[in-house]
Formats: sequence, structure tokens, C-alpha cells
Amino acid sequence: MTIIQCVRTTALMLGLTLAVVGAPTWSALADTNIVGAWSGSGSLVLPSGATERAKCKVSFNKSGGKSYGMNAVCASSSAKVAQTAMLAQVGPNRYVGEFTNAEFGVTGTISLTVNGSNLSANLQGGGGSAVFNLIR
Repeated sequence: MTIIQCVRTTALMLGLTLAVVGAPTWSALADTNIVGAWSGSGSLVLPSGATERAKCKVSFNKSGGKSYGMNAVCASSSAKVAQTAMLAQVGPNRYVGEFTNAEFGVTGTISLTVNGSNLSANLQGGGGSAVFNLIR
């Protein structure tokens, strides 16, 4: 048996094993991707164009199906704010939704990408934006 035949046979056996045993689907893993407490830091671009560093503590809960709720408290050198959001899972590790900051009357969009115990968050709204990197 040549090396190419060995590789093909191994690939075929792996494929058959996954078909028989069943490969995990992303929906089966979804609950472990986002639910729970996260913390980290990032940067804000204010409506004035000024930038600031900020730290956040965030918690996510499953609200049903592929829907999730978020509560976050973030602090920069100039302010401490609380945000809430409703998110929908749109891929194995992607979530999108809308956030609200009731204190300042700001709403906007939020998108998340989860990679193991790392979460990248992007927010746009109220004339500003933010990017955060969070860990469990």
C-alpha cells in the first residue's frame, strides 16, 4: 500500500467513524460558548473622537432557543456605565444583537465572536464605538 493509499484509507475511516458515531453539532455546544461571567478590557471611541481604555464585567444568560441576554458594567477614566443587550446566535461562535445604555439613552448594535475562553465584542451606537476582549 502506497502512502497516498494509506492517507486515503485513513481519511475514509475517519469520515465513516464520524458518520457512525456522530460528530458534535455547534448547536449542541452553544450553551457552553457564551453563558456565564466574562471580564476584560478594550477601547472606546467617543462621539467626540476621543479614545479611552475601559474595563468590563459581563454576564450572559440563555433566554430561550438561540437567544441570550447580557448585563455589563464597564468603567473608563471618565465614567462607569451599565449596558444590557439581547443577542441571537447566528453561527457556531457568533452572536449579534442590540444593546441599550438606559442611563445615557444610547442604543446600538453588538456583535460577539467566541473562541474557547476568549470573547471579542464590537459595539456601535450613539455616535461612538467600542472593541473589547474578554475572558472567562
